[in-house]
Amino acid sequence: MNHYLDVLKKYADFSGRARRQEYWMFFLFQIAALIIVAILDAVLGTSPWLYALYALGTLLPNLAVTVRRLHDTGKSGWWIFINFVPLVGFIWLIVLLATAGQQQPNEYGQDPKAYAA
Repeated sequence: MNHYLDVLKKYADFSGRARRQEYWMFFLFQIAALIIVAILDAVLGTSPWLYALYALGTLLPNLAVTVRRLHDTGKSGWWIFINFVPLVGFIWLIVLLATAGQQQPNEYGQDPKAYAA
């Protein structure tokens, strides 16, 4: 839960680096929250308003943590647009997000794993 809240605290911080654990734990909690909000939306009969409001409210933190994750692998945040390449773009982005970060400092900052211990 701390990873989710940490990402929300860095709401629009596109600088720096994010560890794989930070990104994937945020992703896991985001999916769980979206499922819960969708169910709540259906039960209350407000579909799709709560879901859309939540998704829109967490769009910027989601983009920011994705860009920081790409920075950890030494890639520019602009690599997020590889997602728009038909058929292979989504897979390529998943591979980039799952790749281990650079252990040495890069142009985006120090290794976040070194400070996590």
